[in-house]
Amino acid sequence: MGPDVVAAIDVGGTRVKAALVDGSFKVVAHATTLTPSDIAADIATVVQETVARLLVGAEELRVPVRLVGAGVVVPGLVDEVLGVALYSVNLNWRDLPVRDPVAARLGVPTVLGHDVRAGLLAEARLGAARGARHALFMALGTGIAGALMLDGNAISADGWAGELGHLVIDPSGPLCRCGTRGCLEAVASAVAVERAYAHRTGRRLEAEHIAARARSGDSEASAVWVEAISALAQAIVATVTITGVDLIVVGGGLAESGETLLAPLRADVTRRLTFQRPPRVEKAALGDRAGSLGAACLVWDAVNAAARKGIG
Repeated sequence: MGPDVVAAIDVGGTRVKAALVDGSFKVVAHATTLTPSDIAADIATVVQETVARLLVGAEELRVPVRLVGAGVVVPGLVDEVLGVALYSVNLNWRDLPVRDPVAARLGVPTVLGHDVRAGLLAEARLGAARGARHALFMALGTGIAGALMLDGNAISADGWAGELGHLVIDPSGPLCRCGTRGCLEAVASAVAVERAYAHRTGRRLEAEHIAARARSGDSEASAVWVEAISALAQAIVATVTITGVDLIVVGGGLAESGETLLAPLRADVTRRLTFQRPPRVEKAALGDRAGSLGAACLVWDAVNAAARKGIG
């Protein structure tokens, strides 16, 4: 028999990213699929089928494994203690039991976590936030969310912390799916960038292509890009002012544009600062694996704690 592994599942607004991860955080097998539009109807089945594909993938690679746990991370408001996904604007669910139905299907201990707090945990242990004590992990994708670490401790506030995407940037701005106008998510997420570009040009492009056009000097793409960066900078400076974080780790799909995003974002943040401690703004080291690796961190912590308790 090969190594013990955990299944790490990151359920996003667009894709489900999953991996089998061993105790040294080596990825044994991985898979990415589109998030079903009706995932809330039976999330346990989606996770079970995803894990089955991972186990088949490990077999095809001739890596025999033993599944010892599962970690699922989701966006929105999450009650990690009860194992319930409380609310997600982008996935259209409320009070969705996740942990217990998944554990029943897989037959292994299961934990539920918040996708961005899990991403911060992974970046703190394995990536760009190693050694940091005060950090904001900012995930820019279909939506926008944040996770805070202050004095070396991740902040949860009973699952309510981190809804950075719903900080109002422009009260007269676009209507957000949460019901408020001008939320950061409605102005600067990948979906918002694509919508703003389509409004200006009549052409629908993915955010990565809009970034490329902005980099090449396209005036309409540049205008959209500058607007999004301005909103992100405003949110970062507000967070720095309130919390004192000195490291901003930017992840998610928009971060894959690299310095096309980060260089002007750093400049805009610096321009807005007065008395605040200037933060470093860095790209997430783990890319789109941060959430699933964070899920692996959560479940390995639980598995190891249970093992120590058993020994004691």
